[in-house]
Amino acid sequence: MSLRSNLFNKRLTYLMLSVTTSSAIFLSACNDTSPQADTEVASDLSVFEGCYTVSQDEPAQIKVSQQDDTWVMQMKEPVTAKRVWDTPEPLEVIENSDIPQFFSIDPDNVDAVIGRPDRVLVLAHVKPAYANIDPLLDSEYLSYIYRGANTIYRVECDEVNTDILANPHANLVIDNVDESI
Repeated sequence: MSLRSNLFNKRLTYLMLSVTTSSAIFLSACNDTSPQADTEVASDLSVFEGCYTVSQDEPAQIKVSQQDDTWVMQMKEPVTAKRVWDTPEPLEVIENSDIPQFFSIDPDNVDAVIGRPDRVLVLAHVKPAYANIDPLLDSEYLSYIYRGANTIYRVECDEVNTDILANPHANLVIDNVDESI
């Protein structure tokens, strides 16, 4: 064996030994044995406080707020009602382990879930870092409304009564695009 290859093998051995030692030290430094590491962090439900709609161009349709230490939701009433928002309904925290029942997203990418007790409406807040890298999400908020999941948008709350029951296609005119006919 030549002197050059023998020197190379020695250096390679030292390099591998150094990498192994450094990795072991690094991994042992990351091992947190404090008692707080085993406790689950409570969800910050304040991320839900506000109003939501299914399109950024529409007025608010759902309002989530905290009343008397309880999270509640309200739906916007039709224009014929004598009020803008309906009676508040209670919401409750939903465990991350239940997320697959409502959304096709890894529970590790969600930081808070809240819903009605009957689970007809469930809201999830996706971690902002994940929402920025998932091309299917254009909002940090997801909604599950009676067997369907969709992205929803947080919008400004308003106290304007709108006719949410009106036919949105009532004034739609479809012209023939084939000018030869």
